[in-house]
Order: sequence, then structure tokens, then C-alpha cells
Amino acid sequence: MVTMLEARLQTQQRNSQETGLWSSGFGMKLEAVTPFLGKYRPFVGRCCQTCTPKSWESLFHRSIMDLGFCNVILVKEENTRFRGWLVRRLCYFLWSLEQHIPPCQDAPQKIMESTGVQNVISGRAPGGAGEGQVPGLVKKEVQRILGHIQAPFHPFLLRLFSWALLRFLNCVFLNVQLHKGQMKMVHKATQAGLPLILLSTHKSLLDGILMPFVLLSQGLGVLRVVWDPRTCSPTLRALLKKLGGLFLPPEANLTLDSSEGVLARAVVHAAMEQLLVSRQPLLIFLEEPPGAQGPRLSALGQTWLGLVVQAVQMGVIPDAMLVPVAITYDLVPGAPCDVYHSLVPLGLWTGALAVLRSLWSWGHSPRVCVRVHLAQPFSLQEYTTNARSCWGSRQTLEQLLQPIVLGQCNVVPDTEKEQEWTPATGPLLALKEEDQLLVRRLSRHVLNASVTSSAVMSTAIMAALLLFKHQKGVFLSQLLGEFSWLTEETLLRGFDVGFSGQLRCLVQHTLSLLRAHVALLRVHQGDLLVVPRPGPGLTRLARLSAELLPAFLSEAVGACAVRGLLAGRVPPEGPWELQGIELLSQNELYRQILLLLHLLPQDLLLLQPCQSSYCYCQEVLDRLIQCGLLVAEETPGSRAACDTGRQRLSAKLLWKPSGDFTDSDSDDFEEAEGRYFRLSQQSRCPDFFLFLCRLLSPLLQAFAQAATFLHQGQLPDTGKAHASLTSHRGTLSALRAGAPGLPLFSPTESGYTEQLLQFLQATAQEEGFFECADPNLAISAVWTFRDLGVLQQMPSPAGPMLYLSPTFTSRENQEKLEQFIRQFICS
Repeated sequence: MVTMLEARLQTQQRNSQETGLWSSGFGMKLEAVTPFLGKYRPFVGRCCQTCTPKSWESLFHRSIMDLGFCNVILVKEENTRFRGWLVRRLCYFLWSLEQHIPPCQDAPQKIMESTGVQNVISGRAPGGAGEGQVPGLVKKEVQRILGHIQAPFHPFLLRLFSWALLRFLNCVFLNVQLHKGQMKMVHKATQAGLPLILLSTHKSLLDGILMPFVLLSQGLGVLRVVWDPRTCSPTLRALLKKLGGLFLPPEANLTLDSSEGVLARAVVHAAMEQLLVSRQPLLIFLEEPPGAQGPRLSALGQTWLGLVVQAVQMGVIPDAMLVPVAITYDLVPGAPCDVYHSLVPLGLWTGALAVLRSLWSWGHSPRVCVRVHLAQPFSLQEYTTNARSCWGSRQTLEQLLQPIVLGQCNVVPDTEKEQEWTPATGPLLALKEEDQLLVRRLSRHVLNASVTSSAVMSTAIMAALLLFKHQKGVFLSQLLGEFSWLTEETLLRGFDVGFSGQLRCLVQHTLSLLRAHVALLRVHQGDLLVVPRPGPGLTRLARLSAELLPAFLSEAVGACAVRGLLAGRVPPEGPWELQGIELLSQNELYRQILLLLHLLPQDLLLLQPCQSSYCYCQEVLDRLIQCGLLVAEETPGSRAACDTGRQRLSAKLLWKPSGDFTDSDSDDFEEAEGRYFRLSQQSRCPDFFLFLCRLLSPLLQAFAQAATFLHQGQLPDTGKAHASLTSHRGTLSALRAGAPGLPLFSPTESGYTEQLLQFLQATAQEEGFFECADPNLAISAVWTFRDLGVLQQMPSPAGPMLYLSPTFTSRENQEKLEQFIRQFICS
């Protein structure tokens, strides 16, 4: 594989002189980078063939792969119906006037007349006027709640806002690229007369403004956007509702037996039904807004998606078309350099000042590129029918891993991990338990599709190279080759990249975007030394490099699993040749991969719920073989690995449908007893192996530091411990001290997470490993330890209190936990 990559690089260098020049948004003539295999970029975004086979066939045609890209914010005279010198100066304004905006319907009256709301008003439902409330007062309350959810949009305000937004986007971005083939699939899905539900990632608050502009410019009408009330001030919420925004009323999250909650949920259901019947496109963010610390999957997004699922199941609409969406940036505009910021509501004046700052910086700093990704639409009804057949047994992380961590068991269960970090809101709790599980699985499935269809930007590739391969510095001439190599590796794995152009200009542009975290030193012979700035800026680079992880996730999991398998045999600092001597059985590799899959959070893996753990283990092993890190070792007397002519297919596998795997598939591990592998001895393999291991090192290092944090510096003074529990700002030693009746410590969950983050920061200052000093990693470590049974919760008025479980009060078990985690880390 390495030889093939080197040959492709040589071919690319020979063909670079033959490629034409094209004018890009950088303002210079750039030479096009030869894509993968010198022919085509991969077309990404196909829907799941297992869960939605009919959608996979009907909404795609090979001809759309060759349609290319368009710049959405590039509006010229040709985009209007008029011609002339005046039109060229007023083309933005004329374009906004020509956009089709459907007339606003009388939605409030229809919502008021809906069956659910009428039942509440007449008292036929709990919480209605029949339980001591006057119908007139209930009707006014319905109108108040409806005003909190939405407002009729104004066509003139929409056109004015589109014109101003078009000018702003051209000042801030070089281009906003959209694949015409992806847009054609969405247009084809709308021809069925079904509502369009766009389910998106959430990288910036600008996403909720950019996506309606893109769909309006492509002739799909006004997009309704679900906003998080925590991100907007009341004044900004009023403006966004005039532009088509939707907000969940706070009363909807009240308990199920609350009369106010019943009324609010009835109004929300009626508003959603009316929106779906009118076939207005809807945008729901499946990720938490930027700056929110906690789970990745959004509780608010699952709530609105649950309303759509319920409307289809109740027959309000026959079906809905779901479209995974992702927006990627070179750098997220307006994102603070400090990663420790918290979510703060954005006010109208604060937003205006942010716009003025962006316009002022125009010309003083390089502009960024944006890619909008619309994956293949699929039928919600088809997914609901097929997905239920893929459900299997589930076990908690404590049941799966704790016996293995403590050395009480060696068998790893091949079952799905039950790990739900996203809290359920009131409307979601009102659904049946089976439907709640359906919504959670669908959210994870769609988010996986959105992430895998996202293009990898140049900043993510550069950050990964500087952080995981050249943290001590690299010459620019060497960095050019490394950047080209990693781009080829990314395209090889079926992920698209969000850039093209002459290699040197592209790298220089990327370094200029990262100038706050990178130092350039000029050396002899005119070369440049690129050095990442030490300190907290490495945490920012780690966040950027995380965008590259989905492309290499399978190989990274496999490399860390191999590292864990060799940890007890070969010293980590031993030579590569010594590690290559060891034989690795396929059973042992499967076991290590399963252990690591169970340990890593689902928010990071985002595995498709229709894919079994056994299938993923086989995929990881196949990827390691394909990239050349593992080679098959044929033991004496065994059948050759390439000899497929004499293989017997058992009856149970001969007729088993693809993807239909259950716990009985663990029997197939026995068939792999005689299969062995070795690490490849090719020259590039050691560096590539270390690079893959380091992709997961920030998270695994945070977990290992959290295990170290459990048993450092216990103090017998319980008075200091009590002071730390009341203030949550005591010293680390006082926090670790014991309290009467509770082992070691009992702070609140948020207080303990804050103390762990401070410990990670202090350790980073000592050891220079700033990549793991991230609040989100600290939260993931605390929640993983809670699921593993290391930490236990106790309710209290101040919030859930954490304390160490009796099993892990002993120093021996704490060291076993730390040793279990560190086996996967490659120093």
C-alpha cells in the first residue's frame, strides 16, 4: 500500500505540469491539485443501504456525480432577469426581489382549531378548562404559547435580510460551495409532495442563518429553523421568529402531570402538524450549539425530531423526507480562541457588533471557505419499518467493562452499549419508550451520515500534521509533501476535501488562517520552519484536528487496539522491528477492538445502530490490512489466507441477510483461531502507526488523567474536605480528602468536573500535553467513569452529588483502571 501511495505521488508530480490554471477566490491563479487516483473526487452522502434500500436506489443517479460545485454567494448579472451596467451594480438587490417567497398562511387559526388544542380548551384532556379553568383564559394562554413558538414571517423583511446577508457573506467568506448533484437529489425528493426535514450538525450560530439563505437561493422556499432559546436574547428571538424561526416554549419541559406542560405540548404538537401539512421545509440541529459543554447530541433536536416521528406514526402526514446536512468552515467565524468559554445568549446589539467587527477585519485577515453538504434524502417511514428489525440486546458499560477492568472476566460481550448522555425533554418523555429509543437511534444514524458526508477542510489536515506528527516543528518543504500525502489518504477513504488549488499557495493560506497558533521562522536557504506555539493554543489545534478523525476513526481504533495487545509483550519504546516479530491472532485483535469500542463514548464513535459490533471489528481489521499496517502470517500446516476455493460456507451464514447479526455471531470468532497477523515492516508504517494512535490520544489521555486524579494526595483532614464540598473551589488535595460516610469525596457533578479540568490544566503545564486540557474531554471522562461504575450519584438540592463507588475505593482497583486505559495510549 505504501509503495502504491508513493507511486501515486510521483504520478501526481508528473501530471501537475499538465493541469490547467483556474481562478479561485484567493485572488490568484492557482494550479489544480490532482484528486484521488488523478481522476475524480469521491461523491459522498449516500444514505444507508441497510435501513433505506428503496431510497438508496430511487433518489440517486450516477449522472449527478459529475455536476460539480457552485458558489452560492456569487451573484452576477446573469442571475437576474435584467441586463445593463446598472444591473451589475444592483444585482444583489434585484436578486433578493426575485426570490420566490410563498404567502403566509393563516396558521394560528388552524392551530387553534386543531383537535389536540380543542380537547385542552374544552376540558376533554388533562389540564383543560374542565379542571377548574375558564375556557377563555385557556384560549388566551394558547395564544401566548403560540406566540412564543412562532410568528408569521414578513416577505419584505425576508428580502431585505437576504440582501444584507448576501453582502455580508461576500465580505466574510471567499466562497460558499454547494454540490449541484446533492442539490438535485433534494429537488427530486421534493417532487413527491412530502415535507422536507433537514437534520444538521451545528458548528456555528451562523448555520441557522446560512442554511435558509442557501435553500432560498436554490428555489426551495422559506426554511423554518429550530433555534435554541439559550443562544438568543428575547429581542433577537422576536426578530428570528419574523424570519421563520421556531422556539420551544419552556412550559413544554414541565412534568407529564403538569397542566401547564400538557397545554404547551398540545400547542407544540399542533404547530408541528400544521407546519408539516403545509409542506414547509424544516431545519433541526442534532448537535448542541457551539459553546455548550455536555453531550454532543442535542436534547432539543431530538425533541423536534420526535414530534416529526409522532406526526408520521399518527397519520397526520403519510411520510417525511429526511436530509442529513453539514456545514464545514476553514475556521468557524467569530469562534473565540479560548476554548473554556461557556454558552452565552446572543443579543441583538451583540450580534450587530459582531457583524461590524467581521466587516472591519475584512482586508486585515484572510477570509475562509465554507462547504454546505446535503446528503441523500431518505424516507422516514421506510427507516422506521426497517430499523426496528435491527434492534438487539443492550448492556450498560458497567456490565460490559467493569469485570474485565478488575480482572474478574476475560470474555467481552458482543452486545450494544447502553449509553444515553442526552437528557430527555418533556415532549420526548411523553412518547412511548420504544419510540424514544427509535428517535435516539435515528438521531445518531443521521448525525453519522452528516459527519461522514462532511468535507475535510485544509485547517483540519494542517492541525493534525502539526499536532500529531511535527509538534517540535517542520520545514515548509517537508510540510508540503506531508500535506499532499494526508490529503490523498483522506480521499482514499471516501471522504471529500473542501479545497483545491496549487499546493504551496494552499498551505500558505492555511498557515495564515492558523497564525494565532503557529510560528513561522525563516532559516537558511530561504526555507521556513513551522512550529506550533506551545501552550493552550494546542487545545485549539486539537479541536480542529478532531474534524479529521472520522476519516481515520476505524484505523485509529485498530492501531490503539494493536498497541494495547502489544503493551504486555513489548516495551512501548522498543524498536519497530521487535514489535513486528509478535504474532497477533485475529481473536485477540477482535477482543481488543471490542474493549476499546466499549470504552470510547458513543458521541465520538457515532456508530450506525444497524451495524453490529462484530461487523465493525471486521471493518477495523480490514482497514488495517488495506492501509498496509497488518500483513497476514500463514502458520505452518494452515490453509493459505488467499485460498478461497476450499472454504466452506455454513448453512447459518449462507442464507443470513446482510447486516442481520445477533449475539450468535460471536461463534464466528472460533473460525478465526488459526488466523494470525504481524505488523508490516515497510519504512512508512511506524510513523503512520504512531499518527493513527495519536488521533485518539487527547481523549484517552484525559481518561487516564481522570483515573490518576482518583487516587492522588488523600488528606485525613475531613474539615478541609467539608470546606471544599461547600465552596467547590478548594484545593485539589482537599477535594480528594474523605468525608464521613462517603468514600474519598462527594462534590456535585459540575464541581468535580471543574476540579478535574483544573487538574488537567495543571498537568498540561507540567508535561506540555495541552491537547487533553479541554472541558468537553473532562465531562466525557466523568460521565464515562459514572457509566463504568467508578463514580456513583446521589441526589441533593444542589444537584447530583458524586462519590467513589465501594468497588474503586481501593488503590489496587484504581491502578487497574488506569493501567487498562493506558494500554491503548502510544507515547
